[in-house]
Amino acid sequence: MRFVIRAIIPTETGNKMVKDPNFISNMENYIKANKAEAAYFLELNGDRTAVFVLDLPSVDMIPAVAEPLFMLGAKVELHPAMTIDDLKKGIALAIGKQ
Repeated sequence: MRFVIRAIIPTETGNKMVKDPNFISNMENYIKANKAEAAYFLELNGDRTAVFVLDLPSVDMIPAVAEPLFMLGAKVELHPAMTIDDLKKGIALAIGKQ
């Protein structure tokens, strides 16, 4: 199941984090370890934010992908997401059930 994972990092925590010489390699390792389809870094409401798109084989993988982000001090959100093909299939099923 595809998820959009948003990690919102408070400013003070983020300031310390980016000064860590291993910060970039840690982010790259997270992306590679979780086989992220995409990774974006942005500002959201004044906080540093990372957004990852991951395809998790099962929901029991949620702790494995969320805990490293929680350990950074991030507020973590996980949102199931669909591709256009998923949407087509879902709409066809929804319409067929009416």
